[in-house]
Amino acid sequence: MKIIIAGAGEVGFHLAKLLSYESQEITLIDTDKNSLAYANDHLDIRVIKGDVTSIAILNEARINTSELFIAVTSSETTNITACVLAKELGAKQTIARISNSEFLDQTEVGFTKFGIDELISPETLAAAEIELLLNQYGFNDSYEFEEGKLTMLSLRLSRTASFVGKTVREAAQVFPELHFVPIAIQRFGTQYTIIPRGDTEFKEGDKVVFMTSKGGDEELFQLSGKVRTELKNIMILGGSKIGYKTARDLCEGRFKVKLIESDKEVAFECADDLPNALVINGDGRNVELLEEENIKEMDAFISVTGNSETNIMSCLVAKSKGVKKTIALVENMDYYQLSQSIGIDTLINKKLLAANNIFRYIRRGEVLAMTKLSNMNAELLEFEVTSKSKITQKVIKDLDFPRSAIIGGVIRNDIGIIPLGDFQIEVGDKVVVCCLPRSITKVERFFF
Repeated sequence: MKIIIAGAGEVGFHLAKLLSYESQEITLIDTDKNSLAYANDHLDIRVIKGDVTSIAILNEARINTSELFIAVTSSETTNITACVLAKELGAKQTIARISNSEFLDQTEVGFTKFGIDELISPETLAAAEIELLLNQYGFNDSYEFEEGKLTMLSLRLSRTASFVGKTVREAAQVFPELHFVPIAIQRFGTQYTIIPRGDTEFKEGDKVVFMTSKGGDEELFQLSGKVRTELKNIMILGGSKIGYKTARDLCEGRFKVKLIESDKEVAFECADDLPNALVINGDGRNVELLEEENIKEMDAFISVTGNSETNIMSCLVAKSKGVKKTIALVENMDYYQLSQSIGIDTLINKKLLAANNIFRYIRRGEVLAMTKLSNMNAELLEFEVTSKSKITQKVIKDLDFPRSAIIGGVIRNDIGIIPLGDFQIEVGDKVVVCCLPRSITKVERFFF
């Protein structure tokens, strides 16, 4: 697939890196020669120095033969302009990164008629991820398919989990109806990702990813030994776009929000725009300030400043004060390996969220959604089944489905289903599959 990426910043470089691993034909455009030099030295891609809104530069990148044009520079205006030009010059699909989330909410402005197929806002994606994690307290990662008809949840098994030492089949027998299924396991102390089968045994320390239908989260709470408590008091460190949007969204729900911002001008702006939140102008790294603001009474602490180290350290302070749920925004992908070992519940990364959102355009077949499992070498793909799909020809247990992949759930008539081996997939179903990278191509063939 020929893909052109405009912008060699954090999101653009990360996308180019992921896509180059999959042998995609990537061209990266940017005005910064240092960013391009680094990308050229570390990735097997083509780089072009120039303005992405230049028709000459786009033609040099052979825009007329590109299947996907992704504009992820730091300038929203540049991204929109570049996508409009790219479409006019022959790009099949275009995606623009934006910072103004208002564009996502306005239906009267149809960006597709301008030549932009998709708008993505990493900040909006991050805020939505935080809200989902708070609503699914007790789990480390969460991802919804079709507005929650199926939900991916992950947790690390403690000694109190009742299914430690049991096989997948034995754990499933505890409940008369199956509303969850494990789809991936990362064994404690290793980086290997296991696609579980019926005889796979759960072990203490395992990080297990589950697919759940309605009621599955409650069942998992019972089996994991966790006690569900409602989160209400939330402290947010950082009045950035993510912090502001998170506070705004949470204030509309059941949460009481305190927002701490060190910049006086930004703090006053947040206070004016967020009448239902308590905005504090101060340094959130100051432990005395956190104690004065009753951090011990907080149910969750979310750190989304522009500094990853500040976010990690402040979350560790919050955890030491007894805060139940901690979420830190990090830019360095390597930090993902540290989250569980150092005691932070969840790390989120804008680059990864944006890449997940874009990746569904890369996959073959009718891919509706896609996400990479954090810290795991596996992907979750949601396919729409068509009349041409081979997946409908046999029941699941008789399909020659790869061992390194598993069908986690099916959405039929707007109802989420956890399918067993004798389930037959039909045209119109939406199927969620978890698979290791080596089996993606084979899985996609079932949905052509």
